[in-house]
Amino acid sequence: MIKNAKFVISNTDYKKCPPPNMPEFAFIGRSNVGKSSLINMLTNNKNLAKTSGKPGKTQLINHFEINGNWYMVDLPGYGFAKVSKSIKSTWEKMISDYLTNRENLVAVCVLIDSRLDPQQIDLEFITWCGQQEIPFVIIFTKSDKQGKSKTQGTVKKFLDECIKIFGDAPDYFVTSAQNAEGKEDVISFIDNEVNEYYDSLK
Repeated sequence: MIKNAKFVISNTDYKKCPPPNMPEFAFIGRSNVGKSSLINMLTNNKNLAKTSGKPGKTQLINHFEINGNWYMVDLPGYGFAKVSKSIKSTWEKMISDYLTNRENLVAVCVLIDSRLDPQQIDLEFITWCGQQEIPFVIIFTKSDKQGKSKTQGTVKKFLDECIKIFGDAPDYFVTSAQNAEGKEDVISFIDNEVNEYYDSLK
């Protein structure tokens, strides 16, 4: 359970992130995938992450301290945000530097819109994570926007693509920021990983 969530710092350089003394979980996805809404739902704080109908709202690495023992990190989205190519390349370098150098990063939560067939940009991102040996899980968003069978169908299509790439399917969760579907499952996963992280230090 998330009892306490507080904003710590925003920056553009992983070297200026908080000391890597707690396990960290990064949230990323295509622009407008519902990332801020999901973060706010998970933390019971509708104002923690800034939500916007305008893609590209998150432009920095945002750290939130959760329960005083782990970090939730809100990363800029990738994809069709209406920004210049120079800004986009700066974001990409900022994100890749963070993901490949942050030693306390336990998992990247890659958000996927459950209403859509597999998108090339999402498949390219998880392929890159695999190549860099960055552990990730998939969080399907916006499940409340359509019927359950439609969601199951698009989820299966995406997992089938993952199997083609990796040989098996990653861990995944189906969520809705509107009705809190999947909330307990995601938090339970993180809690287990946090416990394992601290156990490994003993």
